[in-house]
Formats: sequence, structure tokens, C-alpha cells
Amino acid sequence: MQSILLPIKRNLQSQWKNLRFRLSASNHPAFIAFYKYLYQPGKGSLAEFLNQYSQSRKGDFTVVQIGANDGITHDPIHKFIKRDNWKGVLLEPQPDVYHQYLKKIYARNEGIRTVCAAIGEVDGTQPIYKIAFSSMRWATGLSSFSREKIEQAFEDGIVEINCQKFGIEIPEDKDQWISQEEVEVIAPDTLIQRYGLDHIDLLQIDAEGYDLEVIRIFDIPKSQPEALVFENVGLNEADYASCLALLQESGYGTRKFGPNTLALKRSNPLFNRFFEG
Repeated sequence: MQSILLPIKRNLQSQWKNLRFRLSASNHPAFIAFYKYLYQPGKGSLAEFLNQYSQSRKGDFTVVQIGANDGITHDPIHKFIKRDNWKGVLLEPQPDVYHQYLKKIYARNEGIRTVCAAIGEVDGTQPIYKIAFSSMRWATGLSSFSREKIEQAFEDGIVEINCQKFGIEIPEDKDQWISQEEVEVIAPDTLIQRYGLDHIDLLQIDAEGYDLEVIRIFDIPKSQPEALVFENVGLNEADYASCLALLQESGYGTRKFGPNTLALKRSNPLFNRFFEG
């Protein structure tokens, strides 16, 4: 029975995902209204912080997102960008993902600029490593500038679990497991100057284990984003500790919300509410 129901379940999930994407991309009134009038984030969650932070800026919110992928799946800020008309720049280095999803989902949001590029120390190009035999969201979400991170995903069984879940066969030839392609890289100074960013309310990072490098590259003491959110699940203990130390030395408090960590300037009006104790 389970083998019969599984394809039906996957089909329904795919249809729902496509419908949600279309509703968002069109800025459908029902999609916006849900998050404006009905949505209630969990108490004490990262979403609750983002919800209150966004509303506190009263329609004047600037974001820079590094590693936006398709713009909606497992994206903690998508709903707030759409609901509250954020401004800013969203970067996704994978051309296929960028053109098929990210560019389309924000085409009607005038304040949002989408860019097919990664952040780096200097302008240029850099190889990115990907799951070679699948373009599904779980696979593109594992793409990284570190080949070792992709290899680790195979070793840890993450790839196998997803392949079993979606009925994908892993090639016997290991040379067919990982591919690479050159992608555009843009330096933070270039990004800030090119898009006229006079301040950054939120630096959102999802770089699949490359988050520490992004934080270092972005030169936080200089760029001074008001808040940062980055993934902690891809960082080893030493790298995570380095992230926290760098941010705390730069005047931020840090708090872990499951797979994500929030860093917020201690001077922010919301600091005491979300960093008590």
C-alpha cells in the first residue's frame, strides 16, 4: 500500500509546490493576504523575529541574500519580502536555478534585484560543485564552492536518503556523482556600489558550509549590516565558534534558531526582546 501511495504523495507535493510558486511569482492577492492577515509565526522562532523586524522598518527594508536558490523553498525571508515589499539584491550563482526560478519569482517585485552570481573577495569567476545527476531542489541546495562538502554529503548518506525518497538511482560510476561549472563572482564593494546600497538591514546567507567565508569576505566591521542570518548546520564546531567570535567582536549578539543563527546589533530596539539572558 505504501509503495502505491508514495508516487501519489510525491505528485501532490509537486503540484502544491508549483502552485505556490505561481501564486508568489504573480504576487497573487490571496498569497500576499495570507501572510499579511492570517500568518502567525511560532513564538520565540526566527520567523517571529523576522516578522517583527520587518514590520518595525515600515516598508523601508533592505536585504542582501547570498545563495537564494529558487527563492522560496526552505527560504526564511521569502514571505516577508513579498508581504512587506522589501528592497535589495538576491544572489544565486547556479545559472539553471537562477533563470528557471529566482529571476521569475521576483520579476514583479520592483525593489528586488536578482543577480546570477556568488559573493567573493574579487570580481571574476569561480568553480561551483554540484550533484551531477539531479536538478531537484534538494540537489541544487547542496551545491557548494567546496567539493569536500559535496563529498561529505555522499559519505553522510544525505544524498542516498534523498535519492531513495524521490526514486533516483545513484550512478555506479563515482565520476558521475559531482560536476562543476564556472560561475560569476562579485565582490561586496562592487555589489554595494553597483546597486546603491546605503545600508543593509539584513544579510541572509545560505552558502552550504561556505557561510564563514562569506561572513569574512563581506567584511562585517566595514559593511555593518544591522542583522545577519546564516546556516550553522554546514559548519564544524571550530568554524561556528569563529563565526560567533567575529560577530560578537563586531558588536552583535548571536542566537541559534535550529539550523540558522541570528546575529543582531546590540543597539537594535528588538535586541532585548529576542536576546534576553
